[in-house]
Amino acid sequence: MEKAQEIKARAFDRLINHLDNRKDVQNIDLMILANFCRNCLSNWMSEEAEKIGVELDKEEAREYVYKMPYSVWKEKYQEEVSEEKLQQFKKAKYG
Repeated sequence: MEKAQEIKARAFDRLINHLDNRKDVQNIDLMILANFCRNCLSNWMSEEAEKIGVELDKEEAREYVYKMPYSVWKEKYQEEVSEEKLQQFKKAKYG
């Protein structure tokens, strides 16, 4: 089981690095295509940490996922969401 945990951790780190290298991919794009985004990952981290008695608030988890404070990422990389993307998101989420 220990090796399985290490494999999962390494795969997760690769996902985080991949997302970091693709700052052009906006969270709304991820939500439309996959129904999760960087914020979801950080929320999942925080929730799973709580389950095992580790304190990891959502801002700390976001900093791990974004590799910088979330506010900095938003300022530098987050684009304005177009009406078209909002409609795509609603269609993907609600059918």
